[in-house]
Amino acid sequence: MDMMAVLASWHEEMTVIRRDLHANPELSFDEYQTAEKVAARLESWGLEVQRGLGGTGVVGILKKGSSQHAIGLRADMDALPMQEMNTFAHASQHDGKMHACGHDGHTAMLLCAARYLASHADFDGTVYFVFQPAEEFGAGARQMMEDGLLTRFPMQAIFGLHNWPALEEGSFGVTSGPIMASSNQFHVAIRGRGAHGAMPHEGVDPVMAAVQIAQMFQTIITQNRDPLEAAVISVTQIHAGTADNVIPEDAILRGTVRTFSLEALDLVETRMREIVEMAAAAMGCSGELTFTRNYPPTINHETATAFCAGVMQALVGESRVNARVRPTMGAEDFAFYLQAIPGCYVWLGNGSGDHRLPGHGEAPCLLHNGAYDFNDAILPLGAAYWITLVQHWFTNPHQNSAWRL
Repeated sequence: MDMMAVLASWHEEMTVIRRDLHANPELSFDEYQTAEKVAARLESWGLEVQRGLGGTGVVGILKKGSSQHAIGLRADMDALPMQEMNTFAHASQHDGKMHACGHDGHTAMLLCAARYLASHADFDGTVYFVFQPAEEFGAGARQMMEDGLLTRFPMQAIFGLHNWPALEEGSFGVTSGPIMASSNQFHVAIRGRGAHGAMPHEGVDPVMAAVQIAQMFQTIITQNRDPLEAAVISVTQIHAGTADNVIPEDAILRGTVRTFSLEALDLVETRMREIVEMAAAAMGCSGELTFTRNYPPTINHETATAFCAGVMQALVGESRVNARVRPTMGAEDFAFYLQAIPGCYVWLGNGSGDHRLPGHGEAPCLLHNGAYDFNDAILPLGAAYWITLVQHWFTNPHQNSAWRL
């Protein structure tokens, strides 16, 4: 039997695995049952397994032949802290927890690829199957690296995949360079002097300072940023006051910043800090910016991207692969791996939502939406991508291992 025939014969079992994970979601760094299910299946197929990296991470090790060449394939395992709107049989059994981003499908596809490569494929080298915790919250990729992922399991390149509802079912998207943005959050604390709302001259109004600062932040985008360099500053929260006739002592602004480069991020943070301090002072207040860099931009390496595009085209044809897909301002902690070693992050089309079973929520089938569900029809194709990638990489590992950051 050829690869696709084998995967088709496993499709029902893959679907059962995926739906079990969907019904039993676990949040970031709490993926204990998920990790044990993953580890047990890997061991049943003859892989060596290392548990507990980065807390709840699992690494499956498949070594064939004598070569020292090695690559990593990564799937994320965590769910989101949100309520599922779907009521079909495999909907979440735990209130306030949901696989609304498809990590259940990512895990199932990589498990299937491990099973196939262990029993059917012939290659010379090592594949590390990286099942990562806490992609959504907590930078699980960074935690696994700090726990020795790249030193204990030395790999020359690493690859990731995410389902993408904006893409047609069964198609692929990738691009060289930035494919996802950095994720950063800010907190601005403004201190004024409270007074009666009827006598503002006796106080120092932090609310007006907050309004001015929020407006001035947008001048960074319009006046300071290179127009060809994408960046977003969104003030998403303003908190101040408790009564209609009281000028409060304090005001707070919170929000997010997204960029496709660290250079743009440095510029934005520097200017935000200057604006907070100077604008607050000009209004008679004091202001302090706390700026937290969560995830860097996910930047695909040029050679690895060309390689992955070739793998996808071999599977579905050139017309089904968008090798210059439009990046998104969403973020992904796979970025930490790509800062350390070469690799590529790709998207697999999840379709428009027509695949959802009766009982799905009325909202669109979008990521981080309570009506989302992973498309089980693409499980074999996702597994086939991983298998074909491994086979192509080990066809010429010496050339591929020459990739540089």
